[in-house]
Amino acid sequence: MKKISILIPIFNEESSIKPFYASLSNELKKITNELKKISFEILFVDDGSIDNSVGQVKKIMGKDKRIKLIELSRNFGKESALTAGIDYATGNALIPIDVDLQDPPELIKKMIEKWENGFEVILAKRSDRLSDTKFKRKTADWFYYIFNIVSKTKIPQDVGDFRLIDRSVIDALKKLPESERFMKGLFAWVGFKTTSISYERNPRKEGETKFKLGGLINLATDGITNFSTMPLKIWSYIGIIISLLSLGYGSTIAFKTIVYGTDVPGYSSIFFAITFLGGIQLIGLGILGEYISRTFIESKRRPSYIVRKIYH
Repeated sequence: MKKISILIPIFNEESSIKPFYASLSNELKKITNELKKISFEILFVDDGSIDNSVGQVKKIMGKDKRIKLIELSRNFGKESALTAGIDYATGNALIPIDVDLQDPPELIKKMIEKWENGFEVILAKRSDRLSDTKFKRKTADWFYYIFNIVSKTKIPQDVGDFRLIDRSVIDALKKLPESERFMKGLFAWVGFKTTSISYERNPRKEGETKFKLGGLINLATDGITNFSTMPLKIWSYIGIIISLLSLGYGSTIAFKTIVYGTDVPGYSSIFFAITFLGGIQLIGLGILGEYISRTFIESKRRPSYIVRKIYH
C-alpha cells in the first residue's frame, strides 16, 4: 500500500474549505476505488488564520480520519506553511494544492499514473492564465523571464506549487537549511526525474487571493536574491561602464581646454551628473543591502515556522 499526502496550506479560507473538501474527497474516493493500493493523508496547514478556518477543518475531521491539521503559531507566509507540510508529511509522495479550487483535484489521478511510471516530480503546467488579470499575467511572465536569465536554477514557466513529488524529493527538500525559502526555486534546485501535465486553471470559486501586489513583489525579490548573485555583478559592470565613460568624457574636456580654451561652466550638467551618479550609488547600495539582510536573517538560524498545535 502506497500513501500519498495531500498538502493544503490555508490562510483565512473559511468559505473555501467546505467546497474544496467536497471536491477533493469525491476525487480521492474515485481514485481509491480504482487504484486499490493507494491511500491518502490529507494535511491542512493553517498559517495563522484569524477567521474560522481552523474550526471549519475541525468540523470535517470528524467525518474523515485521514485529515490532520497543523496549526502554526502565527502567519509565517505560504512558503513556510509549505515547508511545515513537507516536514510533517508521512506519505510516499506529496501533492501541494491550494484550497481555492483553481487547481483541479481531478488532475491528481493523472499525476499518480505518471508517478507509478517512474517519474519523481510531476508538474501541473497551466496551459492558460485567463483566470488571472492581464496585469498579473504580464508581471508573472516578466518574473519568469528575468529569473531564468539571472539564475542558474531554471524554474518552469506557468507552474505553481501544484505538483506531485516523490518521497526522495521530500527528503532532499528537508535537508535544505535556509529559513528564507522560495519553494518554486527549491523544487527546481533539487532536480530529479521530472515531467509535466497541462491543464486549464479555473477561476477562484470562493474568497479572494491573499497575494497582493506588495507580497508578489517581495516574493519575486526573495526568489531572485535567493538563487542568483547576478544583480550584484550587474551593478559592478554598471560602475565600470560609468567610470570608463567618465574617463573618456574627462579626457575630451581636458583636450578641448588645452586646444580651444575653457568654456563657461554648466551648472545644470553638473547637477545632473551628481544626482544621476548619486541615484546609481543608492540603487547599488540597496541591492547590496538586500543580500546583507538575507545573510543577517540566515545567520540567526531561526526556524521557518513554529507549530502551535497538531490535530488528528
